[in-house]
Amino acid sequence: MPKNFVEELRWRGMLQDIMPGTEELLEKEMVTGYVGFDPTADSLHVGSMIPILLLMHLQRAGHRPIALVGGATGMVGDPSGKSDERNLLDEETLSKNVAGVRAQLERFLDFDCGDNSAVMTNNYDWMKDFSFIEFIRDVGKHLTVNYMAAKDSVKKRIETGISFTEFSYQLLQGNDFLHLYNEMGCKLQMGGSDQWGNITTGTELIRRKTGGEGFAFTCPLMTKADGGKFGKTESGTIWLDPKRTSPFEFYQFWFNASDSDAGKYIRTFTFLDKDTIENLEAEHAEAPHLRVLQKRLAAEITKMVHSEEALDSALRTTEILFNKKSTIDDLKKLTHQEILDGFAGVPQAKITKAEIEAGLGIIDALSAKTGFLSSNGEARREIKGNAISVNKAKVKEDYIITSEDLINDSIVLLGKGKKNNYILIVE
Repeated sequence: MPKNFVEELRWRGMLQDIMPGTEELLEKEMVTGYVGFDPTADSLHVGSMIPILLLMHLQRAGHRPIALVGGATGMVGDPSGKSDERNLLDEETLSKNVAGVRAQLERFLDFDCGDNSAVMTNNYDWMKDFSFIEFIRDVGKHLTVNYMAAKDSVKKRIETGISFTEFSYQLLQGNDFLHLYNEMGCKLQMGGSDQWGNITTGTELIRRKTGGEGFAFTCPLMTKADGGKFGKTESGTIWLDPKRTSPFEFYQFWFNASDSDAGKYIRTFTFLDKDTIENLEAEHAEAPHLRVLQKRLAAEITKMVHSEEALDSALRTTEILFNKKSTIDDLKKLTHQEILDGFAGVPQAKITKAEIEAGLGIIDALSAKTGFLSSNGEARREIKGNAISVNKAKVKEDYIITSEDLINDSIVLLGKGKKNNYILIVE
């Protein structure tokens, strides 16, 4: 094999539990390994990048990756890491989610590179015609309730209550591994550390039903140094779909990583080699305020998930919006969407082209028409305090907004002080 796959993950901090013999297997032959993706939404999120990267590392090391989308298991719900029962999805929603997840996974793996070409599969394909009687006879009888109840994912829920539906989830996932082992010669399953119980159920089924041997390892769940939940911001989940999370917001998520998290993130979420990362860390330590580590991290993963063009757009938007010296002319270099992305979460109001052409007084623009400020009185006080700007230029109480103030013929940027911005969108 081109390199030691397990050792690569180990120095990156991407290895937690590993079954005996797994590393030796990966060194002596080309191995088919898989990761399952739960289609609870029509897009994956940044937490999904870890299993995606496991598959990418696997393929880069000369092995064959299988990305399994859980069209069947998604109907049941995995109890791992959950404190209560999950709402079940209807088939139409699930089908839409599966299609969205499949399309995203196809961007990260090579499906046409010879013997180790990636494979995409959906467990609904082999579960849809499996009757309940067949399942409990052919799968259920091989594992005791005691064995299943001892799994951490189940044990933690026994006291508060767990349905038979979620209790049986590990049988479904175990059967996936068995099916892939029999049909595609898949010997390895990978996943997050919370999946260890489900994964080892699969290796046990393989042993009991075929006398063969399955292998497995898990990756630590990503955490933040401050105890906050990874992949969440004030605006919500960071998605891989640019329609849900713009490339600019995506870039900013990584750029804003703390110094204590950035070193861990750049090892996990990029393919930069050890020497490059350690050199970046040394450079960062000399001048932390330059955020060298965060800039490289954000650039690498934004390019990987979106594109070089999306990264260029995110960098351009970042430079203009956060540079204190930028002017209205700089803002005009951004597209309509780049401005909206850059000011996501900023209060916005829509006005008509006719209102702008007739001239819109600054007092009305701040209060009566938009509600940005609570009253005309507040608007006047802020203007008298020299706190109000239009497109970054301070204005007086008699200022009239006209078509000449439009950025890209569609947007006016209002400001109050240094931190409060408002967007007028002209339709």
